[in-house]
Amino acid sequence: MRQFRGTMVNPGGSSQPPAVGAGSLSWKRCAGCGGKIADRFLLYTMDTYWHSRCLKCSCCQAQLGEIGTSCYTKSGMILCRNDYIRLFGNSGACSACGQSIPASELVMRAQGNVYHLKCFTCSTCRNRLVPGDRFHYINGSLFCEHDRPTALINGHLSSLQTNPLLPDQKVC
Repeated sequence: MRQFRGTMVNPGGSSQPPAVGAGSLSWKRCAGCGGKIADRFLLYTMDTYWHSRCLKCSCCQAQLGEIGTSCYTKSGMILCRNDYIRLFGNSGACSACGQSIPASELVMRAQGNVYHLKCFTCSTCRNRLVPGDRFHYINGSLFCEHDRPTALINGHLSSLQTNPLLPDQKVC
């Protein structure tokens, strides 16, 4: 996914559009229609200028300058946020429950795995881990600081050593 921030630009710097005959004015061409942009405001995104009426979502045709300051592009399409998520939105599957995670949902990550917020819990007590909590990630399981396996506390790693043991971590 590539996200671009659009910018509204006032090419003349005044409250009125620049005069057509101004010798020092370099007219901007719209990437959508190819016409000169003489509007008071124009949009700038993806290294090109646009009439505000020409920068539209490829799916729903919403004028992107009117619905926000972001647009998305993928597979040659310019999209609003809703259509991008509808077409391409999926953050992957939750490592705990296996269900897909919509791209618009906040997630927790540990050791390259992604989790729903509600699924980022201690394997023993099932308490949710939140930012600031210390946890241990052992053999694909999460443990809060209080429920880390006894073998870890005593330094006996033989029963846990299928994957390298990582030191305790902190949820950010």
